[in-house]
Amino acid sequence: MELQGDIIIVATRNKGKVMEFSHAFAPFGKKVVSMFDYPNLPDVVEDGETFSENALKKAKTIGDAIGLPVLGDDSGLCVEALDGAPGVYSARYAGEHGTDQDNNLKLLAELEKLRLGEDTELPLLSPAQFVCVLALYDPATGQHIETRGTVDGWITSQPSGSKGFGYDPLFYLPEFERTMAELTIEEKQAISHRGEALRQLADKFRSED
Repeated sequence: MELQGDIIIVATRNKGKVMEFSHAFAPFGKKVVSMFDYPNLPDVVEDGETFSENALKKAKTIGDAIGLPVLGDDSGLCVEALDGAPGVYSARYAGEHGTDQDNNLKLLAELEKLRLGEDTELPLLSPAQFVCVLALYDPATGQHIETRGTVDGWITSQPSGSKGFGYDPLFYLPEFERTMAELTIEEKQAISHRGEALRQLADKFRSED
C-alpha cells in the first residue's frame, strides 16, 4: 500500500490525537488532516469488541465516504485490577458524553472500591497498560495494514501533569518517575503506545520500498 501526496487523513475528532499524529508525521513531510476538516462525514459507531475491530471500522467508514486512504486509531487503557477495564470503552467510561475528567474520576472511584478495608496509603493502585491499534485502509483496493503498540505503567491515586489527554495524568511510568501527562511530546512519542504503533507502521512502509 502506498500513500500518495503530502496529506495523512486520520479518522478522529480527538484534538489530542490530532496533535500527536501531526508531530509524528511532520518528519516525513506529511500534513495530518482529520474529521474536523471534512464536513458531513458519517458518525462511526464504535461497537467492536476489540481495539482492532474499532480501528478498522473507523478507517473503512471514513475511507469509503471520501474515497481516499484513511488511518483509523483505537486506543485505550486496560487496568489489571479491573480485569482489563475500561478497555475499548475507555473514551466513554463515564458515559457517552463524559469528559476526560469524568473518566478519570470514575476510574479512581472503581479502584478505591477495591481498596476498602485495606490499610494502605500507597498511591499506586494497579498495574495498567495503554494499547493502541492503527489501521490504514485504502478504499481503492480494499486492503488495510494494521499495527499495535503498548506501554506498561501503573494507575496512581495522585494525578499529576497537564500535558497529554485522557488518562495520562493517572498513568505513572516508574522508569521516568512521572506520569504520562508530565512528559514532553517528544518523550511521550518515544515510549507511548501510539508512538510504538506509528513506528511499526513506518517500518512496514520502509519494507515495501
